[in-house]
Amino acid sequence: MALSPQHKERLRKLAGHSLARYVSLVARTSPITYEPTDAVARLEAAHPAILAFWHGQFLTIPAVSPEQIPVRIMVARHADADALGHALERFPHLGLIRGAGAGDRQRDRGGATALRMAVKALNDGFSLAMTADVPPGPARKAGAGIVTLARLSGRPIVPVAVASSRYKSLDTWSRLTINLPFSKLGIVVGEPILVPREADEAMLEALRARVERDLDAATRAAYALAGADPRRATPDTVAAGADLPPAEPGFRLKAYRTATGLARPALQVLLRLRERQGKEDRARHGERVGIAGLPRPEGRLVWLHAASVGETNAVLPLIDALAERRPDLHFLLTTGTRTSADLAARRLGPNAIHQYVPLDAPQYVRRFLQHWRPDLGVFTESEIWPNLVLEAAGRGIPLALVNARMSNRSYGRWRRSTGMSRPIFNRFAVVLAQNSKLARRFGDLGARRSIAAGNLKIDAPPPPVDATDLLRLQQSLGTRPRLVAASTHEGEEAVLAMAHRRLRAELPGFCTIIAPRHPERGLAVAEVMKSHGLSVAQRSLGALPTADCDVYVADTIGELGTLYRLAPVAFVGGSLVPHGGQNPIEAVRHEAVVLTGPHHQNFADAYAALLRHKGVIEVKGAEDMAAAVTRLLADERELGRMRAGAAAGLGSLSGALARTVEALLALLPAPIPGEAVIEHEHAT
Repeated sequence: MALSPQHKERLRKLAGHSLARYVSLVARTSPITYEPTDAVARLEAAHPAILAFWHGQFLTIPAVSPEQIPVRIMVARHADADALGHALERFPHLGLIRGAGAGDRQRDRGGATALRMAVKALNDGFSLAMTADVPPGPARKAGAGIVTLARLSGRPIVPVAVASSRYKSLDTWSRLTINLPFSKLGIVVGEPILVPREADEAMLEALRARVERDLDAATRAAYALAGADPRRATPDTVAAGADLPPAEPGFRLKAYRTATGLARPALQVLLRLRERQGKEDRARHGERVGIAGLPRPEGRLVWLHAASVGETNAVLPLIDALAERRPDLHFLLTTGTRTSADLAARRLGPNAIHQYVPLDAPQYVRRFLQHWRPDLGVFTESEIWPNLVLEAAGRGIPLALVNARMSNRSYGRWRRSTGMSRPIFNRFAVVLAQNSKLARRFGDLGARRSIAAGNLKIDAPPPPVDATDLLRLQQSLGTRPRLVAASTHEGEEAVLAMAHRRLRAELPGFCTIIAPRHPERGLAVAEVMKSHGLSVAQRSLGALPTADCDVYVADTIGELGTLYRLAPVAFVGGSLVPHGGQNPIEAVRHEAVVLTGPHHQNFADAYAALLRHKGVIEVKGAEDMAAAVTRLLADERELGRMRAGAAAGLGSLSGALARTVEALLALLPAPIPGEAVIEHEHAT
């Protein structure tokens, strides 16, 4: 039975009371060493002051605050913080101010009200204790709020750190530390930092960085005073700067490595079965077991791995941009599907080669790495293979994860298995995530350096158009009104069939062009259409959309650019079914007005920008779709307005390619003497 709000509040108060008693026990049983020795006098002299802590040391505030100094503590407004608040309220000289800054989430959580209350408390003679880093991260990165408060109040910031010789650290974004009784405590109080009221933006940033540096220095000194190892209390996002060794594999990861090593006979059977089904290239079987199909090129080699067509389209412009900056580089692109191999064969330049990625068995992976010996490994989006990552890192190959994304479900699975996630993500030198929320998630999972770089697909050029095929299709269709439905998934074609019947009644001669996400579904898509009484032609069979064709199934690879140029309106699939949506950017770049279903979380940032600028229409079914298409095809001005809105929306998200190139170049070794490199001014 669910607990009532009153019962929940009683439980939080009980938890807070127990926590307060525990904190008091730690303080009573643990001798304290101060640095400097007159640290308490320093706090008294600065009072009222802003006492700055890292979030992971939040529970140590009662141990630091002398009882003769009244202190107010900034505590966030959410249920998890309530028990902490109740605990801190048990100490007579401590009081609470509820609210916290938004960090980079663009959402106020009571921070504006809390800021006003904090300034008033300081003016009324109370010191204020607060964390310099803002939940949910990044950890140990001071936010702007603390220096803003110091400027408005005219009171100094005093960096404070506490460490104990015996402690437990929780698996949270900040590594919240629980000090144990009968320990030795080290407390370090830094020099006060004054923020002038007239400080400009540059000075505020410099002082914010100083708070960060001084808190880091105080934390290191506190652990040294306590004689404790700080590594367990150091968030993974900070670990790279601390030069800590990578996390050791846990039981499940060790079991995975053992199981995949023993599974080679079964993997061979699976490969042969997939070859008979046409899902694998029999002529290139060796590549899937780590046997190279080509020699390694001389010189520096960048290895990029992409899962399939979508990820390949994202990294192809990255290869071109890296090659422009470093003409000495050669590139190895690995993928796992035949469709992506076909795309790579058409689009890769002379300095790049394609291979199928080996199956993730340790022996196959070692054979692959032994032959190719890459100077840099670049994984794409969510394509993480544990043995590939561990074996490459073990050979000293710097690794990066670019255009990184992760679904809510995947994040939950990784979080529940830290023995797998931390050793894997800890081995990436950098993770370049599509947005700040994802960057925080990868940091939670163990990434040493996680940056919100943006979505590479925003900056990618539009897919190519075959002028000859476009002309042939235009001549075949004539003036018939039409809709392109791209990257559709099973379950969506039936909706499209019903929408087509409505549209045909309103718009005589209407033609629906369907490009299924997986072209091998072409025949199945055609059968769905026929079951709704519609006439069908398939492009894979060489047919054209003649006058008697209701639905044209474009079950081919690499023709989306041509198809998007064919129609003024495009439905982008994977969105009427709970798949998460497909990429709308390519359609926008070809000036097709986009319709989408409600399931588009895979491209959340792009769709949010398009919706914000009124550059996309969300439909929920056949009736919505037919109404939207009818309205748009009858209103050229509305089509133009939506095209402009879509272009503006995507323009607000650009810049990922330049940021990614700079991050990867920093990981590469210098060119071999005698080979060329082009100097560019670094992107800001």
